[in-house]
Amino acid sequence: MIDLHMHTFHSDGDLIPAELVRRAKAAGYKALAITDHVDQSNLEEYVPQIVATAKALSVGAAMMVLGGVEITHVPPRQIPGLIKAARDLGADLVVVHGETPVEPVARGTNRAGIMGGADIIAHPGLITRAEARLARQKGVVLEITSRAGHSLTNGYVAKTARQAGCGMVINSDCHAPWDLHTPMLMEKVVLGAGLSLADLKAMQTTAWKISRRAA
Repeated sequence: MIDLHMHTFHSDGDLIPAELVRRAKAAGYKALAITDHVDQSNLEEYVPQIVATAKALSVGAAMMVLGGVEITHVPPRQIPGLIKAARDLGADLVVVHGETPVEPVARGTNRAGIMGGADIIAHPGLITRAEARLARQKGVVLEITSRAGHSLTNGYVAKTARQAGCGMVINSDCHAPWDLHTPMLMEKVVLGAGLSLADLKAMQTTAWKISRRAA
């Protein structure tokens, strides 16, 4: 299993990075990304710290651990600059907190994340087909999520991504131990989104390619 959207106590998660990685390893994970919430206030401090921590944990756990960010609730016009800043600071992976239907995310966030070159648009809500086509062109993938609330539009995201030929990944948006994926949960989330087990395999292949590219 590969999961590229996970949180620790550095933002609103329950666990320190080491415990998150240990629990993921015990659950059968092959790779993960720690992507705590950032904006202009904490980016410069957080990125070097989490990248160094991820490298150390990768060695200790003998699994791939990436140090990333989730740019969250930032005004759309500022998102591309923060994506660049995160990469310049060494972030392995950049996720943008998309236009989920259960939070007041500013309209235009999905497009800003795509144009800025994020790796993943998390829980993109009612993303348009034009935006999904743009994501395909830019090499940005869309997230299917098991996170309560955010998952309300999984079926719509899956349908729109397939129509646009856009890549997808499945993530947990983990905040606590019980959010960790199991193979059965991943299958249920994907099937519930109207996709197939072949799609799940493709999503995990995409996630592995992103991980390898980022490492």
